[in-house]
Amino acid sequence: MDLRTLALTDAIGTVHKPAAGARIVCLVPSITELLCELGLAQQLLGRTGFCIHPAALVAAIPKVGGTKDVNLGKIRTLAPSHLIVNIDENEKPTVEALAEFVPHIVVTHPLAPRDNLALARLLGAIFCVDEAAARWCAQFEAEHALLRAAPKGPPQRVLYCIWQDPWMAVSADTYIARMLAEIGWRVAPLADPGRYPTFQWCAALVAGIDQVLLSSEPYRFTQAHVDALEQQIGKPVQLVDGEMLSWYGSRSVAGLRYLRSLIGSIS
Repeated sequence: MDLRTLALTDAIGTVHKPAAGARIVCLVPSITELLCELGLAQQLLGRTGFCIHPAALVAAIPKVGGTKDVNLGKIRTLAPSHLIVNIDENEKPTVEALAEFVPHIVVTHPLAPRDNLALARLLGAIFCVDEAAARWCAQFEAEHALLRAAPKGPPQRVLYCIWQDPWMAVSADTYIARMLAEIGWRVAPLADPGRYPTFQWCAALVAGIDQVLLSSEPYRFTQAHVDALEQQIGKPVQLVDGEMLSWYGSRSVAGLRYLRSLIGSIS
C-alpha cells in the first residue's frame, strides 16, 4: 500500500477517494472542530448538538440530533456525500442505517495522542485540504515535543471519573488514559473489564490510587463534587477539563499544553 492510499484509509480499512467539494455531515464533535480548522466549514451540512466548537462557525450549521440519537430524516434531506462517524461516539446500527443512503462513510477511531496525525492526514487527503492538514500536524508535533521535553512530576495512579450514579471511570484502553500516560499518570485497573467500567468506592480501591480526577464531561462534575469526595475518601481529588483530555482533533494541541499544566498540579 503506497503512502497516498494509506492516507486515504479510515479506521475500518475503507479506502476513500479524494473528494473536493464533498457535502459533509459530521456526527463527532471534536472532528467537526477539526474540519472547521482545516477550512471545510462551508462544506459541513450538518452536525450534532454536541458539536459546539468553534461556536462562531458551527452556529450556522444545522443540527441533526445527538451523537447517539441521530435524526435520519434530517440527514436524508441534507443529502450528504460523506458522513463522518467514530467507533466510540456513534452506534453501529445507526451508522448502518445511514449507509443505506449516504454514499461514503468515514469511520474514525483515534486511541492515542499521536493518532491525531493520521486523523488530520485522512481528512486532508479525502477532502483535498492536504496543505492545511500538514500545517496542523506541524503544530501538533511542536506541542508534543514541548510536552516530551518538559520536566516530569512523580508518577501517579489515578482514577479518572466520567459519571456518578453509577460511578464510571475510564480504562487503560482509552484515548484519555493514553493522554494521561504522556505525563506518567496511569489509570487504576478496576474489576469491570469494560473500557468505561462502573465501580463502587471501597477501602481497597482508595488504597490503590494516588488521586481522583473528576472530568467536566460527560457528567458535569463541579468543585462541590471535588470537596465532597475528598472528605469522603481522604485522597486528593481535582476537577479536570474533559475536553482537553478526551477531544482529539483540533483540541488535542491545547490538550497537550493542558497536560503540562497538570504536571505542576502535584506537589
